[in-house]
Amino acid sequence: MSQAGQGTAPLAQQDERVKQISPLRKALIRPELGAIVGTVAVFAFFLVFASGSGMFNAQGVLNWSTVSAQFMIIAVGACMLMIAGEFDLSVGSMIGFAGMSIAILSVTLGWPVWSAILVTFALCIALGALNGYIVVRTGLPSFIVTLAFLFILRGFTIFFPQMIERKTIIGGIDTAAEGDWLAPLFGGKIGEPVFLWLADQGLIDVYTRGTQAGRPIVDGIPMLIVWALGLMLFAHVVLTRTRFGNWIFASGGDAQAARYVGVPVSRVKILMFMFTAFCATVFATCQVMEFGSAGADRGLLKEFEAIIAVVIGGALLTGGYGSVIGAALGALIFGVVQQGLFFAGVESSLFRVFLGVILLSAVILNTYVRRIITGER
Repeated sequence: MSQAGQGTAPLAQQDERVKQISPLRKALIRPELGAIVGTVAVFAFFLVFASGSGMFNAQGVLNWSTVSAQFMIIAVGACMLMIAGEFDLSVGSMIGFAGMSIAILSVTLGWPVWSAILVTFALCIALGALNGYIVVRTGLPSFIVTLAFLFILRGFTIFFPQMIERKTIIGGIDTAAEGDWLAPLFGGKIGEPVFLWLADQGLIDVYTRGTQAGRPIVDGIPMLIVWALGLMLFAHVVLTRTRFGNWIFASGGDAQAARYVGVPVSRVKILMFMFTAFCATVFATCQVMEFGSAGADRGLLKEFEAIIAVVIGGALLTGGYGSVIGAALGALIFGVVQQGLFFAGVESSLFRVFLGVILLSAVILNTYVRRIITGER
């Protein structure tokens, strides 16, 4: 047989050991598929039933975009951690703890707001590292370790303001933040000249009464949304374009096999816990700057909402598979539905029903995807 024939023969034969996957199944194993379908369905539903209620004018879009951004910030951190094979149930308590830390340091103790923010970030990231260190050193399930921190952080969040201020809500942060150089990075807006121009062109409604008369109803993009998009882009690039991203997938897929090929699994997992804590602190800082106060009950149940958004986005509960874009779309679905029910005149308590139904549906779909990937029946 000629050399040419020898070179082409293997290409013409299919190795029977390689399982062939149909184009349909290839599409189904994309993590973002379910979230994309869900996003299209949700927007289609509210375009039909809430289009005349103001949901899709400038103010309405800002409302559900802001809510979606809140979900998105914590979903990005939760997604990275879940792909690495771990959970963090202390995210909601971390939000409340971080907000209260900023309030006590800046309002009660009189620190500059910028220093209160930086110290809070350092403290919360250190707590995230402690979470991760305990998990990797003891081998305990992250579910148990972070559940313990959920109660510890929530307890401190209630205890410290009661001990110092005799109350669980501390206000005055907006006053303390006046003139601060760092506070606008979390509580400011961007693009105000653009929105003023749009108002002048008649493309955005303006106030017709009061001291704001003539000003656009929407005068900028809140930094909360900027942070959400920035974190999503950063995490997506890390996961899909870097060696560290491959380490994250490997650590969640098969940690022992990853160690055999030189992946620093313990370090990867600890860094992901730290990143999750960072995202929670970003959320908390934006929140206290928006409301000008911190409350001991802030962040309640946010850890579960973050996990649901990630599962909707296609991540497997077993780790090693998922998409930041999918998690972001899951967060978008949350925000649109939560605000859309209000615009459509539907009882808001049904939002929780929606969460339960969509979580169950997403888990069933993800289980089917896992069976396709692993070849199980």
